[in-house]
Amino acid sequence: MSALPSHARIVIIGGGAIGSAIAYHLARAGESDVLVIEKAQLTHGSTWHAAGLVGQLRSKKNLTRLMQNSVAVFDRLEAESGQVIDWRKSGSIRIASSPERLAEIRRSLTQAKGFGFEAHEITAAEAKDRFPWMTTRGVVGAAWIPSDGYIDPYALTQAYARVARAGGIAIREGVRVTGFEMRDRRIVRVLTDHGAVGCDCVVNAAGIWAKRIGEMAGVRLAAGAVEHQYVVTEKKVAVTPETPTFRDPDRIFYLKPDVGAFAIGGWEQGAPACWPQGVPFEFGRELFPENHARLEQFLVPAAERLPILEEIGIQTVINGPIPVSADGEPMMGLAPELDNFFVACGFTAGIAASGGAGEAMANWILHGDPGMDLWPFDVRRFSPHQANRSWLAARSSEAYGRYYALHYPGEEMVSARPQRTSPLHGRLAAAGAVFGSKAGWERPLWFDSGAVEASETPSFEGRPGWFAAVAREHRAVREAVGLIDQTSFSKFEIFGPGALAALQRIAANDLDRPEGTCVYTQLCNERGGIEADLTIMRVARDRFYVVTGSQFGVRDSGWIARHLPSDGSVRLEEVTSAIAVINLVGPKARAVLAAASLDDVSDAAFPHLAVRDIEIGLGRARAARIGYVGELGYELHVPTDEAAAVYDTLKAAGQAHGIIDVGYRAIDSLRLEKGYVYWSADVTPDTDPFAAGLGFAVALGKGDFIGREALARIRAEGPSRRLVTLTVDGFAPLIGGEAVLADGAVVATTTSAGFGHTVGCTIAFAYLPADLAARDLCIEAYGRLYPARRAARAVYDPKGERLRG
Repeated sequence: MSALPSHARIVIIGGGAIGSAIAYHLARAGESDVLVIEKAQLTHGSTWHAAGLVGQLRSKKNLTRLMQNSVAVFDRLEAESGQVIDWRKSGSIRIASSPERLAEIRRSLTQAKGFGFEAHEITAAEAKDRFPWMTTRGVVGAAWIPSDGYIDPYALTQAYARVARAGGIAIREGVRVTGFEMRDRRIVRVLTDHGAVGCDCVVNAAGIWAKRIGEMAGVRLAAGAVEHQYVVTEKKVAVTPETPTFRDPDRIFYLKPDVGAFAIGGWEQGAPACWPQGVPFEFGRELFPENHARLEQFLVPAAERLPILEEIGIQTVINGPIPVSADGEPMMGLAPELDNFFVACGFTAGIAASGGAGEAMANWILHGDPGMDLWPFDVRRFSPHQANRSWLAARSSEAYGRYYALHYPGEEMVSARPQRTSPLHGRLAAAGAVFGSKAGWERPLWFDSGAVEASETPSFEGRPGWFAAVAREHRAVREAVGLIDQTSFSKFEIFGPGALAALQRIAANDLDRPEGTCVYTQLCNERGGIEADLTIMRVARDRFYVVTGSQFGVRDSGWIARHLPSDGSVRLEEVTSAIAVINLVGPKARAVLAAASLDDVSDAAFPHLAVRDIEIGLGRARAARIGYVGELGYELHVPTDEAAAVYDTLKAAGQAHGIIDVGYRAIDSLRLEKGYVYWSADVTPDTDPFAAGLGFAVALGKGDFIGREALARIRAEGPSRRLVTLTVDGFAPLIGGEAVLADGAVVATTTSAGFGHTVGCTIAFAYLPADLAARDLCIEAYGRLYPARRAARAVYDPKGERLRG
């Protein structure tokens, strides 16, 4: 091995498929000052024993694009590298052995149509024509994707490395990272057992060791590892180069053609987490003993579907560790704790994703942006609490076991709960709360009060079991008054003599308002894309209080922190756990608050968008006259130790007005009626405020701010697409992601959707071409077309009179 260089601009830790793919794309971009460090040899983590299936269709357009980008790389890589990679674009079949599975498949095919991705529904007989070893017994339908396939993981990784080396990138095997030398928020040297290397940035692509590498840098990652098994049969199967991959998720197995054989694996429940305390660095190209009880969970069902398995034996059993994050999706991007530490780990399907993920990471490193919104993969979607090792061991095992589970709308994960609870948790549980979780927080989804018949039974095409309960809560907010525990909101304070100037530079709206004022704003990137959608309260001359969504706190606070001056004139402090949030909302909210407080809460004393410190019974609150449901309301930010007393006071004062507890599923129904957007669905870094109908929150005249030049141009030219509201008569099973058609042609994909219980129809948002004339529109869901019409942005109270009441 050659000596390590004394310095490399970019150091990549990990020589598996992901680390090698990043190096490959950096080389293609002309970046040669790169060092790849691998503690053993290339592929010796999880890559060498990966099955190598390549599937592309995902639940989001950009995630599907990322997988398509991988296939584009595979298509050219043999010619580019001069190395055989055994890429077989033979297509994939996914069968449905139940009506529920067919509904799920049809939903994914509708999404594919909206993405412009080729995928087809086929019959059981057509599936058997393509894969003759299957029996059609119990099969009700299938999906066929012609551009999927399979590849040799070892050869693929070596091909990436060959192109990287040809581009001048150094790869050093047998070098183990032992630590980092840091200065301020940056890593300046990577320490190894072969010496130190100075660097400008580091990429953690260490696979199953990524969590331990992160800990060396003070970065907490929700990245685990789980045992995964598959078998290779005897070579007695007449497969051909055209034999597709095959999946029967109802029987939890997948199949890849091999040389005269099948490789068959599964996603069984109860797969053990590997070394929850941390994967030993000494572990290398090794496997675990085979576990027959777990093999039976998918091999017995596989034999029912594939009778040939009764005639041929098993030649090899592979049981090795694979990366699994807390939600089963990869973790990518710049770690929030440091300014030059990138993360690319947690890739359960890392072979299939490698080409696209490597390209996105190279863009992130070189240009500060992955080239597309990748929030579902973003490392910042997890809170530090979710890196807890015991929590992660349970949750990663569940995520693995749910890989082929039916994924109903509104599903919740159940392991490692509760983790974070509001001070009102016990009271809400006693009131019948059915909890979900977000960022580790237990949050009420709806209340089983006994007032209506309801259950936590999901559905694809029908009304879910909680429909009536949510309708009751929705009506209470519209007609009377509700209490919503929103303690899980992420909250932080920004203060110091330079606070106003810094935030004016970061926010699109004008924050130079009087003390005691609340401002709704977006934080935009240089392209005018929306990086955050949040509320900022000016509570003192040089102190601001920022409130954002439960899962967005790490991302939003990190975005702000990276753009604050480094001279110490501004500080950011996290206060989420110190402050509970109770939302008192509905047309009778003022009457309830007046009965509970000795302070003047009249409209004259406490107008819309005002922030006031008030007393409520024996407690106190920072009260903001804002809301996300379109009714008169007060967001009450209360010290955690006083929250229960404030809640009890409000509940007692509201009895005469019909007060009830309300959950998050009602919030979603209420905000859809008002045309209010949700970041990560309706607004993203790929969308701008003018296209989203949020131009009122952009203050181009206040002076310079991030994205101002792009936004000024967009406003002058007009956005090419605009977010519009569509309605469908009655109930339709829309949740977002459905294709929107005009005169039979796909023109958009819905961003979010649901039922409006006040207006009595289904509501969907979609970005339609700005020049699209009023034509017959339809929304496709589960293979069925639902006539849709354009409506006012807010189908309920479009002038906002009730909010300001």
